[in-house]
Amino acid sequence: MQTTDDLMSLDDDRDDGQVLLSQYAERAYLDYAVSVVKGRALPDVADGQKPVQRRILYSMHEMGLTHNTKPVKSARVVGDVLGKFHPHGDSSAYEALVRQAQNFSLRYPLIDGQGNFGSRDGDGAAAMRYTEVRLSPIAALLLDELDMGTVDFIPNYDGSMDEPALLPARLPFVLLNGASGIAVGMATEIPSHNLTEVASAAVAILKKPNISDEDLCAILPAPDFPGGGQITNSLDDIRTMYATGRGSIKVRARWTIEELARGQWQLVVNELPPNASSQKVLEEIEELSNPKIKTGKKALLPEQQNTKALLLSMLDGVRDESGKDAPVRLVFEPKSKNISVDDFTNMLLSNTSLEGSVSLNLVMVGRDGRPCQKGLRQILTEWVSYRQDVVRRRTAFRAQKVADRIHILEGREQVLLNIDEVIRIIRESDEPKPALISALGLSDRQAEDILEIRLRQLARLEAIKIEQELMSLREELMGLNELLADESVLKRLIIKEIEADAKKFGDSRRTLLQEAQKASLEVAVVDEPVTVIVSQKGWVRVRTGHGVDVTALTFKQGDDLHAIYPCRSINHLYAIDSKGRAYSVPVSALPGGRGDGVPLPTLIDVQDGARIVAYFAGADDVRLVIATEQGMGFSCKTLDLQSRVKAGKSFVNLAAGDELLKVTPMSEQDLYLACLSSDGRLLNFSLVELKELSSGGKGVILIGLDDNATLLDVLPNDGIALLVQHTARGGKAQDLRLSGGNLQPFVGGRAKKGKVIDVKLKVAGLSRVVIPTLNLSP
Repeated sequence: MQTTDDLMSLDDDRDDGQVLLSQYAERAYLDYAVSVVKGRALPDVADGQKPVQRRILYSMHEMGLTHNTKPVKSARVVGDVLGKFHPHGDSSAYEALVRQAQNFSLRYPLIDGQGNFGSRDGDGAAAMRYTEVRLSPIAALLLDELDMGTVDFIPNYDGSMDEPALLPARLPFVLLNGASGIAVGMATEIPSHNLTEVASAAVAILKKPNISDEDLCAILPAPDFPGGGQITNSLDDIRTMYATGRGSIKVRARWTIEELARGQWQLVVNELPPNASSQKVLEEIEELSNPKIKTGKKALLPEQQNTKALLLSMLDGVRDESGKDAPVRLVFEPKSKNISVDDFTNMLLSNTSLEGSVSLNLVMVGRDGRPCQKGLRQILTEWVSYRQDVVRRRTAFRAQKVADRIHILEGREQVLLNIDEVIRIIRESDEPKPALISALGLSDRQAEDILEIRLRQLARLEAIKIEQELMSLREELMGLNELLADESVLKRLIIKEIEADAKKFGDSRRTLLQEAQKASLEVAVVDEPVTVIVSQKGWVRVRTGHGVDVTALTFKQGDDLHAIYPCRSINHLYAIDSKGRAYSVPVSALPGGRGDGVPLPTLIDVQDGARIVAYFAGADDVRLVIATEQGMGFSCKTLDLQSRVKAGKSFVNLAAGDELLKVTPMSEQDLYLACLSSDGRLLNFSLVELKELSSGGKGVILIGLDDNATLLDVLPNDGIALLVQHTARGGKAQDLRLSGGNLQPFVGGRAKKGKVIDVKLKVAGLSRVVIPTLNLSP
């Protein structure tokens, strides 16, 4: 990533002093990006704070708003922050202040707020003129060492005063409270963690820098959210996320079952996952029980109707009893006491935000000043390195103060030994300072101190105090120098301080870590033979059984039969549109009966400008041939076409002007793929040469095409016989049978042009030779 200095070194200035607009725009945009990334959106690995958060805390520290002082109006703090350190909007600064005071947003709030600071239901905080704030006790871990020479101070925005570049954090707050932010070209989502676990992990890194990832994750196993809940990921999944710095944490609510009279019961949710609230869950229940017709649809979708019926059949009522005594208390009453608790909870979890996921994206500004995605080990290692530097600077600062005090006391001690001479010099000399320096060998600083002290400090009792203080300071200086000289002694001190802070501020884990499968409600489908019917205009329906009488089928006016697919009720109907997206719909979700069915686009979300061009219904393991008019193609299984979303998934990469042909299934007996071009050429090559692409793609060349020719049809076959459909004179459709020696000349390698069947034939397509079965019964 380029820094501002890198941008200024771009060689884009012309000799006449002008700059090209494109070059200036690039420089300005990158400069803006650096400013947003480092100056607003991302936290620092050292203290875990974004600039605005750091400035708020420092401003309150300078105002003396510690945890044991009287709070002041938030407006006063915001004004101080804006005027001195953060020249941006007051609303953004107040929002940052509010978040630092919300115990449902931060695991360890840094500000103690009095008044209305909002709720997890989405209620906003009161205006800054109504609320009051002061620092919380744990904020001392960030601010107490500021005046001990621990961090660098930099000029504020107008150079009128200085502000700390970082705060001397005594614990890794980047993990304790996490962060969320969107920068330019990058974003961060750092979940909160338990203080005791984080402190133990930091101590483990200090004691054993090469500790294994397994041992590290055993100490710090998972995030710990302010609202509790249950993390359902496996330990291996979380370990992988911590190693890469990216992943998705699955979290669900926690509940209890309260027994009522006469065997009745109710489910009470008392912990919610992040990004969920009681109000949000109630709104989702209302939407499920009274669904609205989606935009572009004429009626409720089948799944909306099914979910509504299921919800109303199981849920009798829901109410929010959250209050002062219980921050979260959602009560769900079942229709009957005989309803299974597991089915009831699965229904709620699968249809509401009682179960969800939290992104984990550990992006932050590192010790080198560059934003980067980091793993857990790297975060702790960099913080430990920062903490060592802070303690080293604090020790050196204190050593300098102690040495300076020893120097002063040694001067006073010298004066006490020569008190009469000192008094004489001060009484008789016009310039006593140089005379004292010359007579007693004092330094300029010692002489200045002697001239400023009071006479009472030269008493005999003071001499004893000076000797005692000197002895104590010399012992302290010796210990400080030992700290600076011995890395192991420094580490022991840091470990001792971390453990003391963990003992003082640590608490137990709130979020339960217990692996579980994602909740889902699967409607039992009877496995039976059915036939899927697709019309030319894309209307779909299903009939029970196989062997449907095609002549008895009716369609809407202007519509007709496109295809029928004998399959099972547990199978899927697959479709591919003209842009190469694949869709799947369970056969059990298709309408049955004697009606005309429904248009397939009402069951899926087809993108604008696309149309369904290929269909197939069958089992998951059926192999398919997918081909395009420009002679490209590949094979796949029906399972590869399945998509969990209605919008489908991109599957076939179509070149400009290319069109998809029908999707053709293969049987176990098929050994070859016949390709028929529009100019009457036929090529039959081995299926071994056909590439299988389970994730889709462009495919390979099936047949070489001349200019203006297209691929007309493809047909998997056994290499024994096939039929070529063509139009004879008079426009009558006929079939030409190719088998044995007649078919052999058309066998070749893939991507060859094949051979012309007959220049007089106007070919139309390919079909299999149907061998009639013999009836041997008497």
